[in-house]
Amino acid sequence: MEAFRKWSQLPKNFFLNPECSQILGVTDFETQMACSGAPVMVEVAAVGHGQSEGDRMVVSDFHVFVRDSLQHIDLMKKDHPGLPVFLLGHSMGGAISILTAFERPNDFSGMVLISPLVVASPDVATPIKVFAAKILNLVLPNLSLGSIDPNVISRNKKEVDSYTTDPLIYHGGMKVSFVIQLLNAIAKIERALPKLTLPLLVLHGSPDKLCDIKGSYLLMDTAPSQDKTLKVYDEAYHALHKELPEVTASVLKEIQSWISQKLSAAEEARHS
Repeated sequence: MEAFRKWSQLPKNFFLNPECSQILGVTDFETQMACSGAPVMVEVAAVGHGQSEGDRMVVSDFHVFVRDSLQHIDLMKKDHPGLPVFLLGHSMGGAISILTAFERPNDFSGMVLISPLVVASPDVATPIKVFAAKILNLVLPNLSLGSIDPNVISRNKKEVDSYTTDPLIYHGGMKVSFVIQLLNAIAKIERALPKLTLPLLVLHGSPDKLCDIKGSYLLMDTAPSQDKTLKVYDEAYHALHKELPEVTASVLKEIQSWISQKLSAAEEARHS
């Protein structure tokens, strides 16, 4: 995994953002966070996405994404030892974040999830379709199953246009082999949720057609964390950080406020 950006102002904390550029794209959201409360931020574009190496939408095992995220965490910890680390994941990046936190439960001060992939869409992952995908994966793993409708990404036309013209976003169809890896990841997430004890902030749009909000409700019901918050945005679509201006501003404010509270509480605890 090659692509990451780092802002190195006087650090107080840093975020690891396992980015799925199929949905998230190249965004200034991280820059906004860096300039207004997250002085050190690492953006990780998943292999096969964005500027990272690898064939588009091809991965041998979903755990490759988790492995690469952990490698970047270790690199950043060497550069900024002793700092609190927060995970920030959107869409498939949310799935990567959950599995990363599950693998290293003591490494993170909290996790922020925006429209995370937690469960498969019931309309897409019917038993018959899942069975068919498994058979196709044996004979036609690179078969395309259809691309994402950009109009379900956001209600903000400017952001939709940006998405459709971004050369770093893969606009082809999702391959059978990649769908199988997503299904495998979802099965792992189901086993991971009962073990998540770190502070959680989850933000989701109620009509999200790409990552069912039922997954966020399941996370809230299942994770034993004593510090978990779900913020639902009625009528907002999948990319909350690229939504209508008022939604994007609210999302940014929620994240900043939540992180600030965690840091303040940790600081008070150290001095008590």
